[in-house]
Amino acid sequence: MKIIFTKKISKIMISKKLGSHFSYDFVDVIKINPMTVESFDLKNKSLIFTSVNAVQSFFQNGFKADEDFTSKKYNKIYTVGITTKRELRKYGYGTFKVTKHAKELSEFIIENSSKEKFLHFCGNLALDVLNKTLPLQNISYKKIPVYETQLLYPKFSGAYDAVCFFSPSGVRSFAKFNSLENVKIFSIGETTEKEIRKFTKSPIITSKESNLDDLLNLIAEHSSEAEASGSKKIL
Repeated sequence: MKIIFTKKISKIMISKKLGSHFSYDFVDVIKINPMTVESFDLKNKSLIFTSVNAVQSFFQNGFKADEDFTSKKYNKIYTVGITTKRELRKYGYGTFKVTKHAKELSEFIIENSSKEKFLHFCGNLALDVLNKTLPLQNISYKKIPVYETQLLYPKFSGAYDAVCFFSPSGVRSFAKFNSLENVKIFSIGETTEKEIRKFTKSPIITSKESNLDDLLNLIAEHSSEAEASGSKKIL
């Protein structure tokens, strides 16, 4: 089976999870451009991060969070995805709440944290899930773009059996000039899956944990099932 990954990931991790019985290519579908943002006081604000890129740009711009709950400047930190949580940990920060996707986070905030004031550090193409739900509940919410996502719209000429997506913007970029028909489609989470459904009615295999490790396990599982059933390569 030949699979297209729509972002570069560790070949060592792929080999460890999937073995060597299939081939793969990487295609760049988006480019991340960090933005220069003047840092400001985060006093009494709750912080939301929905991507690794947002975490990196946050600290590159000199922002500092205060996790001392006894401090007058205490910041609660909310994240979407375990990968985002791990990136925060690299900078020495923990998280108050981690959810699988933005919809789950919005529901948690509405039910449990409606009195807090939220700053969402994100990219310029971040989905409006939080922006559409929280203000309607009179919850203070503001987006702070700290990086730009550029869609590259690649044209992939080779034959492939499966394609793997990691973000809604990556889906839009790839699908503009490449077909999603007659291939297996893997998605890293439900938000990305919803974007894929705008371009095809084909079945989508989605990682419920929204992280790379779970996604690679899914690919390995479905590859083994295909081999066991004697299915032929899709071209």
